[in-house]
Amino acid sequence: MPEPRRLVYRHPLPIRIMHWINVLALTLMFFSGLQIFNAHPSLYWGNRSDEGAEILQLGARQDATGALKGVTRIGQHEFTTTGVLGVSRGRDGSPQVRGFPSWLTVPGPQWLAMGRRWHFFFAWVFVLNGLCYVSYAIATRHLQRDLWPTGADWRGIGRSIVDHLRFKHPHGEAALRYNILQRLAYLTVIFVFGAGIVLMGLAMSPRMDAVLAPMVEAVGGRQSARTIHFIIAWGFVVFVLIHLFEVLISGVFNQLRGIITGYYAIDSSPADTSAPRQDTSSESVPAQERPHD
Repeated sequence: MPEPRRLVYRHPLPIRIMHWINVLALTLMFFSGLQIFNAHPSLYWGNRSDEGAEILQLGARQDATGALKGVTRIGQHEFTTTGVLGVSRGRDGSPQVRGFPSWLTVPGPQWLAMGRRWHFFFAWVFVLNGLCYVSYAIATRHLQRDLWPTGADWRGIGRSIVDHLRFKHPHGEAALRYNILQRLAYLTVIFVFGAGIVLMGLAMSPRMDAVLAPMVEAVGGRQSARTIHFIIAWGFVVFVLIHLFEVLISGVFNQLRGIITGYYAIDSSPADTSAPRQDTSSESVPAQERPHD
């Protein structure tokens, strides 16, 4: 007989709103960023972008038959990536030279000026939403109470690694607490990825040279800042993919109900199967940072 469950009010309205704003902003920033990258699909280190000094280049060349072949070069190593990177099919079905395929770029297949407008607009949405989240987390003590690792968390890091490798998820009240890997992951996303991608984005702007000159020099130059910005963007992609995988294997309906309505089901004893109740110990924890059922 399945164990009875009860609903806990897990995600308050401000957190749910900020979560979905973040989803929208990050998605459109990423795809518009790829459109901007396509205008010059190469990465460098330092202040200069000299030909032959690329550390990553998405390009094309003709093969022996005259057909276009997509080539991705990382350092001195080349890979054929026709159909995905370097050369992909346009909307008319013909092969076209472009870094990333058109279906990955917004607002259009090749519209640099509008892509920059979209990117900068949603970047400010991301920044303001992030500041609201951090302020809310500090004011409700969610940051200090639920995200900052304790001594017990560090002592349990080995068990957390084993549980994650075995896809073993906590149940009952334990599902309302973070383990050490979750805490470290979310702190990294918020304060390293979030802050880093914004600062590197600003460092790429010539108008910010006077303000951020020491930081630009510290990372090696404007081209270095662009490369770091690109790497962090893909770091966000990896985090999101892992997050979605965890949602899939831990109960999609329960997770979606939590982030849409605020209510989340946990295992309960037979004596505790009453109506939904408020969980005051975890109500300020955002959906993307709560442990999975």
